[in-house]
Amino acid sequence: MILLVDDDPGVLFTLTEVLTERGHRVATASSGKDALAKLDDAEAVVTDLAMPGMDGLELIGHVASRDPTLPVLLVTAHGSEKVAVAAMKKGAYDYIAKPFDIDEVAAVIERAVEARRLRVDNRRLAAEQTLGRRIVGASRPMRRLLEATGRVASRDVTVLVRGESGTGQEFVAELLHAQSARAKKPLVRFNCAALPAELADAELFGHARGAFTGAQGARPGFFAQADGGTLILDEVGELPAAVQAKLLRALQEGEIQPVGSGRIDKVDVRVVAATNRDLAADVKAGSFREDLYYRLAVVELVVPPLRDRKDDIPALAEEFARRYGDRFGLGTVALEPALVDALVRTDWPGNVRQLENTIARLAALSSGGVIGLADFRAAEGGGAPAAAGDDVADDPAEPIDPPPAQGGPSLKEQVEAFERGLVARALATTGGNQSEAARRLGVSRVTLIDKMKKYGLGPQGRR
Repeated sequence: MILLVDDDPGVLFTLTEVLTERGHRVATASSGKDALAKLDDAEAVVTDLAMPGMDGLELIGHVASRDPTLPVLLVTAHGSEKVAVAAMKKGAYDYIAKPFDIDEVAAVIERAVEARRLRVDNRRLAAEQTLGRRIVGASRPMRRLLEATGRVASRDVTVLVRGESGTGQEFVAELLHAQSARAKKPLVRFNCAALPAELADAELFGHARGAFTGAQGARPGFFAQADGGTLILDEVGELPAAVQAKLLRALQEGEIQPVGSGRIDKVDVRVVAATNRDLAADVKAGSFREDLYYRLAVVELVVPPLRDRKDDIPALAEEFARRYGDRFGLGTVALEPALVDALVRTDWPGNVRQLENTIARLAALSSGGVIGLADFRAAEGGGAPAAAGDDVADDPAEPIDPPPAQGGPSLKEQVEAFERGLVARALATTGGNQSEAARRLGVSRVTLIDKMKKYGLGPQGRR
């Protein structure tokens, strides 16, 4: 969307007509103050210089502070070298003097829009290379989130990422690191719900030798491990109250004190906290420190639930099919159009994580090739999430849970084999760290240990 800002209705009308004819969405504002409320969807801003109240130069300054990638073109009848230099210093993309040729102005605006898109695409490609996976998000809510993430990433502030379970808060946290100046420094994750207060304290801030039973040697904590880089605090709303005060000191002073040590260590760590809780409500309820909340939420990013970004479901499903097709050695795995339609119409209370697990299950149970709607219903055992407006009654002639082929593994055996593989892979990729493996699998550590015993994986993991 191109935002036009001018107190002259004639100029707004003319530019709107020309840009609309060229296929652009256009919004208008008659003042700088009005324009600030419409910046979220803008791909370029065209503003007059002389306006009542906030003039064009002041507006350019506000835009640059909110989104440095958003190009602003200054249009004025008061053309002079002095104004042009001032506009460029404020961050203007270009300067246009009245009277102007309307087609030339439209061409300059289009170049500005394309230049921004290229910058955004290049930044996304760089982040994808750092993360080692594609960033899927073409829907408007996700575009807004990704643009906000890109703006915040370069500013070394503490960020609170909030959203429902399974929406991808951790992915946004990783993206903040990947697009920051700390991208080549350590990225360390800690699940605040995984351990009791005593162990959480030692894991975060480290401990001295003999600090507690079993502490046979000193060990650096996650803050020390993340020095110079980023520390992601997942499920920060679950952090024990006793540890919240020490976290506040680390954020305020950049200082940590290992458990059992009188030594104070300086650390340089950017903290990104993620939660599915309403921390503001927890503050009112007295279960979360107010001063810590404001330290964590210098900037707050909200990840939209999947029901608000259904336009992304086809691309997400195809990406997961490609990913698990490669992982399971199936080659190309395609999704039948009828299945994709059903996925779009399905309610996903578990959000992106539930969609990913569904595609992983379908891929694990398939022999490659095309996965269809019948496979979806069979794999879910008739318990697929309800699709809005979909008749879920199956053809009586088509059993929901077909018997296994002669001599082949049963569905239960195939699912267990798939689950065993996921657990083994999580332990392998985390170096046997049970807490981290449990976090990646979205289960508690106790559940993970039960699965390890069930599948004979052994107690080789670390805490």
